[in-house]
Amino acid sequence: MEELYQQRLARYVTALRNGVPDRVPLRPFAAEITAKYAGYTCQEVTHDYRKAFDAVIRCCRDFAWDAAVPNMVYVWTGLTQAAGLRYYGVPGIDVGPDVAFQYREPAEAQAFMKREEYAELIEDPTRFLYQTWLPRVSSEISRPGEPASYRHNLALVKSAMAMLGYFSAFGPQVECMRRECGTVSAICGMLKAPLDILADKLRGYIGLAFDLKEIPEQVLAASQALMPHLGRVALTSADPARVLPIPIWMHRGSTPFISRDHFDSIYWPTLRPIVDALRAQGNQVLFYAEGNWDAHLERFAELPAGSIVYHIDRGDLEKTRRVLGGRFCLSGGLSNALLSFAKPEQVRAECRRLIETLGAEGGYIMDASAIMQNDAAIENLRAMAEATLEYGVYRSPSSPSPPAAVTPVQWPADGVCFPWEQKVRELPSLSGDPFLFRKIWDELEGNAYTYIWHLLLSF
Repeated sequence: MEELYQQRLARYVTALRNGVPDRVPLRPFAAEITAKYAGYTCQEVTHDYRKAFDAVIRCCRDFAWDAAVPNMVYVWTGLTQAAGLRYYGVPGIDVGPDVAFQYREPAEAQAFMKREEYAELIEDPTRFLYQTWLPRVSSEISRPGEPASYRHNLALVKSAMAMLGYFSAFGPQVECMRRECGTVSAICGMLKAPLDILADKLRGYIGLAFDLKEIPEQVLAASQALMPHLGRVALTSADPARVLPIPIWMHRGSTPFISRDHFDSIYWPTLRPIVDALRAQGNQVLFYAEGNWDAHLERFAELPAGSIVYHIDRGDLEKTRRVLGGRFCLSGGLSNALLSFAKPEQVRAECRRLIETLGAEGGYIMDASAIMQNDAAIENLRAMAEATLEYGVYRSPSSPSPPAAVTPVQWPADGVCFPWEQKVRELPSLSGDPFLFRKIWDELEGNAYTYIWHLLLSF
């Protein structure tokens, strides 16, 4: 099994680095479809991540996946309920038990951040998240000025401990995939664009659309303020070996959500510096380009060769290959509608076309266009695997391009919420080692920082 794992790792990394492996790697970003295959409901894999882990293991083993995400049902609703998060529809409560969890964006008037609060966010994003955002998105956390209630205290402790337990469980799951299935963990880390965060979790899309037209300078300043924090989260959650890519889940920058002008003036100038800084430290970023990003392919092509992997959802295959192919590894492109409604032979034919179009010279990874939920057909999942094994073999494998030189980068964000310089003013004169006190204080402050930023980004 270890030999199989090493073969798959070499195959996957070679493709990521735009080389020619022995064959096209199979790396499905499979979410609720794993539950369907394993005989679980959406409620089970969403509310009990251990069942989600088990479903992934079964699929990795039975479909011979080269790489997979340890759990693509990324929202654990046990944690979101512990925190009292209002913006998720939970399977079995808000939607049916076999319906995937839903993101419920608030109406414009109930946005989690008001327009007049841009200055507060820009001044101190971490303080804003704890002091203003969290009480609004949670049904349990007390509002400013209200006394901390019993349920308030429970929600903070339960959700923080839940996050610690959940994140800690991924290491053993990755090892289980390796030991039992010979399957590689496909990604590591978390990144979103600053403008996507404003749209997804703070202003809402409608509010942000008006802000872009009426106060674009404040939107830019807010995106700039978020930028170092999002970069820090990406770096600290990345693969320490710098082998696996950091995924960026791209939302509102695609057509038709924002204009090309706003992409050029706000979205890209506050995302590219993060990507460049991560690359300078030897990390590769996977652009999971949800929707249609054809209007911006030329901007992505300006990035250093090999710095990203570009995942195709609804974009034009030929244009993507022409603009980005040969420069970056490409992945995806297999229509989710096809996986749901077509016959297996149609899926096989489309897989062959993708391999011949996008992967003729290497640098291609087989995957669906978007994350696979439980509407995909099991027989089509099997057809995708069989077609990749049959049509994806290369006659002349090559080695991947060498990684770029690593240059240390200092992130502006320090990863603390309440600085030691302020805490020490409250203490009597220190007779012991002040560096020891500060070291431990900063480490524990880092836990509080991680909690609130991952609550914003990951849940």
